[in-house]
Amino acid sequence: MCGIIGIFNHPDAKDKIRSALASLHNRGKDGCGVASETEIVTNPTLRDLPLIKGNHLLGHTLHAVVDHVSQPLRREGVLSTNCEIYNWKELAKKFSLKARNDADLLLQLFEKFGTEKVDELDGVYAAAYWKKDTVTLIRDILGEKPLWFTHTNGSFAFASEKKVLEKIGFTDIQELNPRSILRYTISTNTYSIQRRNFFHYLPEHQEDIQRIRERTTELLHQAIEKRIPQQKFGVLFSGGIDSTYLAKFLKDRDYEFTCYTAVLDNDTVPPSDLLAAQEIAQQLHLNLKIKKVKIDEIPPLLQKIVPLIEDSNVTKVGVALTFYLACEMAKEDGCKVIFSGLGSEEIFAGYERHKQSANINQECVSGLIKLYERDLYRDDVLTMDNNLELRLPYLDKELITYSLKIPPKYKIDDLHTKIILRTIAQKEGIPEEFAFRRKVAAQYGSRIDNAIERLSKKQGYTSKSTYLQQFYPRPNLKLGVLFSSGKDSTAAAYIMKQQNYALTCLITLKSQNSHSYMFQSAGVEIVELQAQAMELPLIIQETTGEKEIELLDLEKALRQAKEQYHIDGIVSGALFSTYQRDRIEKICDNLGLKIFSPLWHKQPDAHMEELFHAGFEIIFTAVAAEGLDKSWLNRPITKIDIERLKKIREKTYLNIAGEGGEFESVVLDCPLFQKKIKIQSAEIIEEKKNTATLLIHQATLIPKKI
Repeated sequence: MCGIIGIFNHPDAKDKIRSALASLHNRGKDGCGVASETEIVTNPTLRDLPLIKGNHLLGHTLHAVVDHVSQPLRREGVLSTNCEIYNWKELAKKFSLKARNDADLLLQLFEKFGTEKVDELDGVYAAAYWKKDTVTLIRDILGEKPLWFTHTNGSFAFASEKKVLEKIGFTDIQELNPRSILRYTISTNTYSIQRRNFFHYLPEHQEDIQRIRERTTELLHQAIEKRIPQQKFGVLFSGGIDSTYLAKFLKDRDYEFTCYTAVLDNDTVPPSDLLAAQEIAQQLHLNLKIKKVKIDEIPPLLQKIVPLIEDSNVTKVGVALTFYLACEMAKEDGCKVIFSGLGSEEIFAGYERHKQSANINQECVSGLIKLYERDLYRDDVLTMDNNLELRLPYLDKELITYSLKIPPKYKIDDLHTKIILRTIAQKEGIPEEFAFRRKVAAQYGSRIDNAIERLSKKQGYTSKSTYLQQFYPRPNLKLGVLFSSGKDSTAAAYIMKQQNYALTCLITLKSQNSHSYMFQSAGVEIVELQAQAMELPLIIQETTGEKEIELLDLEKALRQAKEQYHIDGIVSGALFSTYQRDRIEKICDNLGLKIFSPLWHKQPDAHMEELFHAGFEIIFTAVAAEGLDKSWLNRPITKIDIERLKKIREKTYLNIAGEGGEFESVVLDCPLFQKKIKIQSAEIIEEKKNTATLLIHQATLIPKKI
C-alpha cells in the first residue's frame, strides 16, 4: 500500500503537496516523489526531495513489498498509484507490454486502452493517471484502496486519506465511489463521472453441491495463495471460522506466519475470542501472540485511533481498537503484510440480516456495496499507520463472482450461517467445534465494546456515542434524510444523529399516487412543519408516483441535495421492503452517495418499543387492514395500542410496525424536534370499515413543555 496525492489548478500546489506527502508518510516510508507537467523528482526521504514548481502536481509515497520502483511513473502520461495487481505478468504477456512491475503495467494499460481493460485487473488499486489536459481517477470495484477528492470553483485535489486533504486546507471532501471513474479536465476545472458495472447474483449455479464445494474450495485457495508475500507476514486471528480457515491453509503448506489476537484484559469474564483463539492455536499448532489491554489504557488509544479512522461510530471504533492492537504486534515483529478474514460474511452470508432476507444473495450484494464505507477505509488506515499492507482473500474478485451465485440453501439453514464455508473447513481438517463456532463480532468477542461502555458510564456520558465524540468532535458524515413524515424515516434519522452523523437536509417526495410502491402520501402535508421543528432545510420533489418512473424524480431530488448541501450519504427508514431499499441503494450508488438503513430488519416489536422509549409521539394517518378502523386515526398511539396491535396480529398476521401497508403514520414530536406539532383541523375519510385516511387541513408548531 502506498499514498497518492494530486493538486491541480492551485497556486500553492508546491507547498500543499509537500505538506500532504509528510502526512502520507506512514502509507509509504520507502520513498516519495512529485511530478509536474514537465519533470519528475523522487527520493528515499521527503527532506531530501528536490523542490518542484507548478500549479498542477502529482505526488506519491512508496510502501515497497516486492520492489522499489519509485513513483510517479512517466511514459506518455504520468501515473501515481497505490496498487497490488496479482495478474500483472499475465496481462503484460497478453497485451505484449514490457512492464517492470504492477504499477508500470497499469500505466501502460491506461496509455494503450484508457480504462477499457480495468475489469481484467485481478487485484486492488487506487490510481491517478494524468495525460495532457485530463486526470483520471479510478479504484478497485469494492474500494479496498482508498481515494478521496475535492472540487472547488478554482481547483481540484485528491488523496488517499480524507484527513490529508483537510490538513492542507480543503473542504467539501468526498470519497470516490468505487463504481465510478472520474475524469477531470484541467483547462476547464470540470469533471465527469463514468459508472462501472458491479457483481451479479443471477443466474444461480445449477451444479450439485459437491461440485460447488469443489469449485469454491479451488477459488478460495487460489485467492489465499496469490496474496502470500515473500516477506514476513501475519494473520489477524479471532478464532472465528474466517481467520481459522486462513491460518489452517497457511499452516498446512508450511508458510511461516504469526497469528495476532487482541482483547480486553479481564479476569472476571475472559473474552470469548481469547478462549477460542488459544484453543484453536493449540490444536492446530499455530504460532499465536496475544495482546491484553487494560481498561485504563483504552482512553489514550482512543485519542489516537478515533481521529485516525476519522469516525466515532461505536461499532467502527470497537473493531478498530482490536484491529489496531493486533497490527501493532505485527509491526513490532517486522511484518510487511497482514491477512484478514473480512468479506467472508458478505459472500457466504454470515449475518443475521442474511437469515431474515427474502433474497439472501441479493442481500450479499447489498453488503458488498456498503463495504467501502463500513469497513475498508477504517482497516486500510489502521494497517497503514503500522506500515502494513492488508490482504483480504475473501474479497478476491473471482471468488466473489462465483460465490454470489451459490444457491442460498447452501449458505444458510435454520441453525447456521456460511454453511458452505463451514463444511469446506471440516473437509480441510478443521474440527467441527471450530468450523461451526457461532459468529461473535470482534468488538464483543474481545470485550472492547464492554470496556467502552464502562468508560462512558464512569465519566457520566449518556451513551457510548457521546463518549466517543470527544475524540472526534466533528460529524462522521453529512447525511440527507429521505423523509416521509412518518415514524420510520424519523426514527432512522434520530438513530444516525445519535451516532454522531450530521443531519443536513430533509428530502421528501410528494406523490400523486396514494398507492405508490415507494413513497408515503398520507401525512406529507405537514413535512414543512416537521422540517421547521428539526430546524433543517427541506427539499420537496413532486412525483406522479408511477411505478419505476417515480425513481427518476427520486434521483433528481437526491442529486439536488448533494449539489446544494454537499451531503455524503442518505439515511433511509427502510425496514423490510427490499423493493424500496434496493432501488434507493442503486440510485445513491450511481450518485456517489453512501446509504444508511439503520432500521433494516429490526424486529417490529423492538422498533415500536424503542420509539416510545425515546419519546416519539406519533399518530396514524391511514389504516388499511383487518382489525383496524377510523378510530385509530388522529390520536396519539400509546403503549396500550401496541399491545392491541399484538392481539390483532394473533388473528390476522398484521405487522405491528405497518410494514405490510397496514397503516401510515406521522411524527408530531420526538427528540429531534425543537418544537412539537399540534393538529388544529383534520378530516377522516372512511372508504370502508377497515380502510380510512386522515387529511390534515391545518397544523402549527407549539413550544415543548419543559
